[in-house]
Amino acid sequence: MSPFLLVLGVALLSMALRSFSHPVLHKLGSFCILGTSFLIGYLLTGFWQVGLVCSGSWLMLPWLEILTRVRRMRLPIEKPLRHRTAPSRELFPMLGDLTAEFEEEGFEYIEDAGWDWEDQKQFFRLLYKPDERLLATICLVDQDDLAFYYLRITSRRDDGTAWITWNNPFSSPLKEVPQRRINRVRGDFTVLDLIASHRAFLARSGAKTEELTPYNPEDIQTELQRELQAQIAHNISAGVLLPEPEGKVRYSWRGLFFLWVQFLRDFVRLS
Repeated sequence: MSPFLLVLGVALLSMALRSFSHPVLHKLGSFCILGTSFLIGYLLTGFWQVGLVCSGSWLMLPWLEILTRVRRMRLPIEKPLRHRTAPSRELFPMLGDLTAEFEEEGFEYIEDAGWDWEDQKQFFRLLYKPDERLLATICLVDQDDLAFYYLRITSRRDDGTAWITWNNPFSSPLKEVPQRRINRVRGDFTVLDLIASHRAFLARSGAKTEELTPYNPEDIQTELQRELQAQIAHNISAGVLLPEPEGKVRYSWRGLFFLWVQFLRDFVRLS
């Protein structure tokens, strides 16, 4: 068989596999892309080591951004949440429908908040279900040319334990504090699916409604800011972040490797 036809065949196979919605076939398609890169390097040079370098280059691409942009970033230790106007329908067309779905399940609208930092903006719509002590967040992340949203439901207890169910498609750029329990669900989960999964998560954890700490709607924004500051403090103690002058932090080399590992996890999970 011609080397060209072999490479073309594997490339077409990867495209065909990635056209299926089944997660296993989709992942196989992604690994066929790595196989195509390996074959190109190997068949052109005759050295399998070159093939490995070509296929591995896909996994090393994030280091370009990590070394050129992330390494120079300086993050504020305190990122105060402020009241925000809801984004336009063109930017976030699903906001109204998602809000209505939560309200149909007994959630009450609290407020819109968010924060801006350099080229990234985050918008939060906060809703609360008092009888079950559930805090729902509709979050829009707008960074450069990339914008996506995710949903989150949070329950907490007085001892600092928090149970979080979300469908954020990407791994967190910071380590979670040990008291947080994360229940990640698929991105295609509806609001009803998300609520049901969170209730099941609480049941598996043995967390009863009467044991959960209620939120004071007037203090929710302050509580969220306090949680973010606790996460930053935890990452400083873990060596992921290093303190800088003027109340800022930056990623350490350990933190840069942590970001790369998070990318690899997303590559395997989302591919």
